[in-house]
Amino acid sequence: MTPSQIASPSTAADIQEIVRQYPRLRVRGGGSKAALSAPTPDSLLLELSGLSGLVEYEPAEFTFTAQAGTPVAEIQAVLAKEGQYLPFDPPLAAAGATLGGIVATGTSGAGRVRYGGVRDFLIGTRFVDGRGELLRGGGKVVKNAAGFDYPKLLVGSLGRLGILTEVTFKVFPEPPAYATLAIDCADLSAALGHITGLNRSKFDINGLDFGPKRDGWTVWVRLGGFAAALDERMTALQQQVGGGEILTGDADATFWQQANAFDWLTADAALVKVPVTPGRVAGLEKDLPVAASRRYSVGGNLLWLGWDKPVAELDNLLASHELSGLILRGASDSPWLGKQPGGPFLARVKTALDPDGKFGAI
Repeated sequence: MTPSQIASPSTAADIQEIVRQYPRLRVRGGGSKAALSAPTPDSLLLELSGLSGLVEYEPAEFTFTAQAGTPVAEIQAVLAKEGQYLPFDPPLAAAGATLGGIVATGTSGAGRVRYGGVRDFLIGTRFVDGRGELLRGGGKVVKNAAGFDYPKLLVGSLGRLGILTEVTFKVFPEPPAYATLAIDCADLSAALGHITGLNRSKFDINGLDFGPKRDGWTVWVRLGGFAAALDERMTALQQQVGGGEILTGDADATFWQQANAFDWLTADAALVKVPVTPGRVAGLEKDLPVAASRRYSVGGNLLWLGWDKPVAELDNLLASHELSGLILRGASDSPWLGKQPGGPFLARVKTALDPDGKFGAI
């Protein structure tokens, strides 16, 4: 078997048959996270772009079901016509990210700070396990507690437990207007001071990110709601933090679209997702190269890191801070860096769902 071997199934039954025939498989959705879908010499690459399309959408119920290879951007366009959206802001939508891909990688954007991440909106799944059996978890309604909670288990599993074929999400009404306050800070300490205050504030925050600039740091705070009340809320926010520049309309939308697409990332840098906490940021920053492009999101609970040095150096750095990293773009022998995920429970689940290790180690 060579890395050039690719299968393009168009149905769940196709995937079942392929899983039963081949000893090793790797899955690719839209290819937006290339480090996780690069073919290996001993694996058949399953290209899931043919497993695409909306299965069911109930705007009045705020739920939809779609095939796992459906591009996120396609779903966003359908939801927008009904004034609805995925509040966790799936990253890399413009680059072709798929619904199955965001579930498998557990990637959420800035909106997670208020509403939670992908696991909080995924309510149902269908997937093929390592025996080629089609399994179902959750359902198509929000209030559903039947069976084992496969949807939560599959979030962030990187396709190591099974191949997603269908997903069901709940959605929310989208705020009719947004505005963002950009706060310039002299140093990291000042930025973290704002983050602490804003995390505890009365404001319903739709985005809370911060990152370094040439002569300091910037904190970005996004609010959403009715346009008539947004001006007053932004003024109150300015008063609380002591100033800042307000972005509205196209300027606000463009700023967050660029953040979602990682346009701030330096050319050829690997992209690594690192869960962190605000209290650990200062210590981590002491060891990160000054030139490393990076952005902290979700109120300081997630680091998006651009890395242009040997990946082994970042692996050691994260391990020294007892942090885990997931490499989404770039070259690495393992998708996980630093502290390794898993444990006895996950190992038992892996054995039950993929006893022959067809989907790779977890």
